[in-house]
Amino acid sequence: MTTTVQAGSATEIYRRAFHSLEASLPGANRPAIARLRSSALASFEQAGFPGPRNEDWKFTSVTPITRTSFQLPTSDSLPIPNATLPAGVIVCSLAEALQRHPDLVEPHLGRIASYQHQAFTALNTAFWREGAFLYVPAGVVVEQPLLLSAVAEASTQQPTLWYRRVLIVLGRASQARVVESFTGSEALYMTNAVTEVVLDEGANLDHYRVQEESLQAYHFSCLQVEQARDSRFSTHYVGLGGSLVRNEVRVRFQGSNAEATVNGVYLATGTQHHDTHTVIDHAVPHCSSHELYKGILDDRAKGVFNGKIFVRKDAQKTDAKQTNQTLLLSDEATIDTKPQLEIFADDVKCTHGATVGQLDERQLFYLRSRGIGLAQARALLTFAFANDIIGRIQVESLRDRLERALLASSHLPPLAESEEL
Repeated sequence: MTTTVQAGSATEIYRRAFHSLEASLPGANRPAIARLRSSALASFEQAGFPGPRNEDWKFTSVTPITRTSFQLPTSDSLPIPNATLPAGVIVCSLAEALQRHPDLVEPHLGRIASYQHQAFTALNTAFWREGAFLYVPAGVVVEQPLLLSAVAEASTQQPTLWYRRVLIVLGRASQARVVESFTGSEALYMTNAVTEVVLDEGANLDHYRVQEESLQAYHFSCLQVEQARDSRFSTHYVGLGGSLVRNEVRVRFQGSNAEATVNGVYLATGTQHHDTHTVIDHAVPHCSSHELYKGILDDRAKGVFNGKIFVRKDAQKTDAKQTNQTLLLSDEATIDTKPQLEIFADDVKCTHGATVGQLDERQLFYLRSRGIGLAQARALLTFAFANDIIGRIQVESLRDRLERALLASSHLPPLAESEEL
């Protein structure tokens, strides 16, 4: 059965769609999951979609979504990596994990990514049908990167709304590397993705998220991380596609001596709109966070950055740094940037800042004076700006592919093989 979410009164429409699907959704036979889904829908019904009076959505309108009638897919699966893994490691669909490993899933699913005040997270929590589950037991190291690839298939009838859900649980002193990839055919559709990450004491996760959706698509994603004592987390986001994009990253420190690195770069051209929203919650003392987000905007593209570092009263000895840098390649491109610090402790080391500018005319002159054409000089400088993020990717094949994709997506000529950056 195909269920359609018509445009109009959002709460009533989604309520009807939910009740028509409720019995067929994964976990319907498990009371805790059924209650979770119903609670998430109730939260959405109460709050509805965010509007301009919501400070976190002040510069991003969701009107195009509320005016579009979406078709929900009859099935939705994420390909599960087929690899030889260390003993005890579990990589399977989220629906299968609910049936075979409920003790590992139910304590975390929907408990890390808060849906109470987040409309799109609430809808994902209520409607998700498939997803992926990764569990690494204590002391185990997974050497090879695990790829979770979400491909949106175009509908010939009407736009499809894809709900993607991932749960990653790393046991004490374990390690893993995960790449999330989002692609789709050139058509109008929507991706609503939620990833929850739980890191036990001393766990280490190296995470990447690559968004290469259709230039007509809507992409809304939320990555929520909870870190225990001595854990290490790093995430690198690369955004190249999407018509309307909202990328959220939320990290919460639950144990001392933990560290988080939150980096990202996005490229927007034409009339693309890319919104980045990050929250790093220092709830305990002796934790450090490092954040660097970069945007490259051309034509009439618009970027939004809203980053908050929250240091609670007892979180002494916090070390936090946040930087947002935006490169404007045209006079019509715009950025609204708002780095924030909310500090309630007195023994901390916190900095934040934002820079917005165009390509350096002196650098352009230097390159052109050495026989490099204007377009190629712009390509070199733009690539160098983005490569500060791309170059930090530890998966070599992914890093090389993204270097090429970034140049191609920017509509700039590729670099000659003889040139060195």
